[in-house]
Amino acid sequence: MGVELTILAILIAPFLVTLGVVRSPNDPRAVAAGRLGLAAAFVFFAAGHFMATQAMRTMLPPFIPEPELIVYATGIVEALIAIGLILPATRRLAGILAICVFIAFYPANIYAAFMRADVIGHAWGPAYLLIRTPFQVLLIFWAWWFVVRPAR
Repeated sequence: MGVELTILAILIAPFLVTLGVVRSPNDPRAVAAGRLGLAAAFVFFAAGHFMATQAMRTMLPPFIPEPELIVYATGIVEALIAIGLILPATRRLAGILAICVFIAFYPANIYAAFMRADVIGHAWGPAYLLIRTPFQVLLIFWAWWFVVRPAR
């Protein structure tokens, strides 16, 4: 659960600090801070693919070909999303891709929990999904709220 708390801190800290100054979650500075937190979280996600490649391979079922290549490729995708979230021209597309990644990668988290993969909290087994599922929903909501939804 330590990794989830780290991700939560990376995701939310810039927004909370900014909110303390501006006092409105719709203030453009607060929205920018929410996007910055999401971009930082994606940098953290991407780094995990390169720093814990062998462990992340265990999150993939055996029928998936070239699991190491897939772990690296998905890390690159997450790094590109992080960059896209920062650049105004690609921000909305990156937000949509972030949501797609959260949805598309979630089955690997389910598989890893049932297989008790020794990655993050997956070794806890299916009980880990009680933490992971609401966290996944939060990540999807965060991406939609701060990046994808129409500006107000």
